[in-house]
Amino acid sequence: MKGRERFLAALNNQKADRLPCQVHNWMSYYLKTYLGGKSDYEAYEYFGMDPVIYTRPNFIYDDRDRANWIVRKTDLGTDSDGVTKTRFDITTPDGTLTEVRGDSPITGWITEHMLKTKEDFELWRKYFPIPRAVDWTPVIQAKNRIGGNGIVRDGYFDFGQGSPWQSFAYMIGTQEIIMAAIDEPDWLHYVLDTLLQKKLQVIEAGGRIELDLIETGGGAGSSTVISPSMHEEFCLPYDQIQHEALHAQGTKIVYHLCGGLMPLLDLVVQNGADGLETMTPPIMGGDCILSECTKRIGDRMFFIGGFDQNAGFEKGNPDLVRKMVFDLHKDCPDGGYIVSPSDHFFYGDPANLQAFVDAARECVY
Repeated sequence: MKGRERFLAALNNQKADRLPCQVHNWMSYYLKTYLGGKSDYEAYEYFGMDPVIYTRPNFIYDDRDRANWIVRKTDLGTDSDGVTKTRFDITTPDGTLTEVRGDSPITGWITEHMLKTKEDFELWRKYFPIPRAVDWTPVIQAKNRIGGNGIVRDGYFDFGQGSPWQSFAYMIGTQEIIMAAIDEPDWLHYVLDTLLQKKLQVIEAGGRIELDLIETGGGAGSSTVISPSMHEEFCLPYDQIQHEALHAQGTKIVYHLCGGLMPLLDLVVQNGADGLETMTPPIMGGDCILSECTKRIGDRMFFIGGFDQNAGFEKGNPDLVRKMVFDLHKDCPDGGYIVSPSDHFFYGDPANLQAFVDAARECVY
């Protein structure tokens, strides 16, 4: 099999010739620090990996919509740890929203969320620009570049993460959305439905989806953040509708839960996604027992992830990495599995990544 055929077999929950592997996107810090500034394409080629390229289409907006959402950036300086803070002031015809972000050489985060009040959400609802059309050229170019060797995947259009609950947590804050779910559930359902309808509008405008795989969900829906009952009320119904719309446009879907997922397995199989990631093990702060996931829902969903990159890439050695990959392969003996780091990684001896690739090649079905 060539790489693309191998990945597609896994996405169809079938056996390939051997275990496919990927990384959860290449982080620019790792590429610069360990691989001399290689591109993601060059990094895959360097390790002899079948490429999984993350890229999105271009979204086309009406100039009148953009004129109602003017973003002004203000540099707030860089501290002694190399963290730069930036304030974003968003001007609309009826008021201003403010967000503050922090960025280090490794990653970025939000220090002040854009939405603080119900009135802020109404400004966002009324004026946040929604694409009028979708240009799939970047995705098609990526698919043409890798040909039969791999697949192209990403999120689609969202407001922070792949599903309404997780996106609104990104916009308002995790504690705040949980309190809203408890204190003002009717308002929160109104918010989530608003986000969903805007996403559906873009899915319809985009027509046939050129991405091989679309990621939905997000960490805020994990059972380490919210209870199964809260997930069932505030995640499941919106995911079901979104997934139906995405499937109608011809793509596969992987549902992203980067923390706790074991108490949610009976729910995620109902949301219509084809697969589940990142299968994070307990030693990394998740709770995934991959062999149990295989027994409970492996006949209905494929899996991506499960590899402990801290123990393997960062602190391990090639022999340990090889053993870890073989153990994961044993946990998914019937295919429908892509071994991958359980999250983004920023450190690690390239020799350990090479062992990861080589071990996957040895894991035949």
